[in-house]
Amino acid sequence: MYKKNAQGWMKHFDFSVLDVICLQIAFLLGYAIRHQGFAYSAQLYRGLGIVLALIDAVALVALNPMHNVLKRGYLLEFIATCRHVLVVIGSATLFLFLMKYGEDYSRLVILYTTVIYLLLSYLTRILWKQHINSRQVPDSRKDTLLAVLDPSSAELMLSRFKQNTENYKIVGIVLNRDIPETEIEGIPVVAKLEDASDYICQKWIDAVFIDCPATDPRIRKLMDDCRQMALPVHYHVPSITEEGSKQIVEKVGGSTVITTTVNYATPSQTFFKRCVDIVGGLVGSLAALLIMAIIGPMIKKASPGPILFKQERIGKNGKHFKLLKIRSMYVNADEKKQELMEQNRVKDGMMFKMDFDPRIIGNEILPDGTKKTGIGEFIRRTSLDEFPQFFNVLKGDMSLVGTRPPTVDEWEKYEYHHRARLAIKPGITGLWQVSGRSEITDFEEVVKLDTKYITEWHLGLDLRILVKTIGVLFSHRGAM
Repeated sequence: MYKKNAQGWMKHFDFSVLDVICLQIAFLLGYAIRHQGFAYSAQLYRGLGIVLALIDAVALVALNPMHNVLKRGYLLEFIATCRHVLVVIGSATLFLFLMKYGEDYSRLVILYTTVIYLLLSYLTRILWKQHINSRQVPDSRKDTLLAVLDPSSAELMLSRFKQNTENYKIVGIVLNRDIPETEIEGIPVVAKLEDASDYICQKWIDAVFIDCPATDPRIRKLMDDCRQMALPVHYHVPSITEEGSKQIVEKVGGSTVITTTVNYATPSQTFFKRCVDIVGGLVGSLAALLIMAIIGPMIKKASPGPILFKQERIGKNGKHFKLLKIRSMYVNADEKKQELMEQNRVKDGMMFKMDFDPRIIGNEILPDGTKKTGIGEFIRRTSLDEFPQFFNVLKGDMSLVGTRPPTVDEWEKYEYHHRARLAIKPGITGLWQVSGRSEITDFEEVVKLDTKYITEWHLGLDLRILVKTIGVLFSHRGAM
């Protein structure tokens, strides 16, 4: 899912927090200079400190004085700082006057606070801007971007990306016309425009940037394919309106673009979801350690080998990662998978399910035809094997709620609309898991449920899925 850039006062939330801190420091210093003490130890001034913090917070949200803060020079920044300081101190003074508290407070404390706040806030803004401008985001933390360009403007577009601090790393170029060059500005030309959709479907691409005429039917087809794959598209300048897509006007690489995507999350939503993941990941990881300590010796006794099973899976937008599980199958389970494909309940091979899987530890068909199960079946039926995935959640490869990550061989068979499942981080649980996961054998139905989750996503939906997951765990309904 696409993370929308912060807007309004949230766009420079760091500057706002620093401003509130500067005001509190100025207030403490102003009181200390006048009364040689700690302001919050005096009940009278403790209330004033809280009032100042509240007024500053309201002014920062309502008036958004940090708008364009990174673009202002020294003089304009000083003027903007003076204006904000006057609003905050003036509002606080008016409040004291209206509440008839003015005579209770030292005017020198207010004066010292004002002067120190002005100087400290201005200096902090300047230094923080210098820090931001000098900070380089490492490539490992940047989103991968495929640039679809016209050869005549390719160098200009790429130079804009280099000149602007971005969270994107261009990993490849697609041109709308054939040229002999195999790279531009050190970035490889990775595919022809006609083959771009196939390239995106099988590579780790987080977003696509297009600077080509939309009148070209190949560009329209590429954008439609990206919509099917739930992949964000940043289109340069012209407006794009697609049914089932949402449009966001923003800046990418120094250019004004209209981004089309099936859904997006605001910075506050993303932050809250990650906080829930961290809390849930910590609790789940502790539970996983306890379960492994109890179940581990049983697994080793029934099937010598490691307790944890690591498998390469495909995560958000095609990123490869190692999925962790408690091993419920024999060590050579992957090798036997191909031998058992004829018994796969999902006939197109997009997933693998069997009614009685002999690869599971303890599963055995006795001579009289009786099916015997063991520790492996118990682990899978109770979903205990899933608990180590909380480590993946803490690492950031997965989320508590999302779509199930496919294996590499499943991913290689994906068509465009299947790739939509990869538009968000994979989850330990999700919409199709709580909808009777073992009863659903039609992969297209799985894709339909996952796409529904992505297009209708909001924080409340995650909460409902988590609550339903608890019910599924206790009932053992739909366990894989």
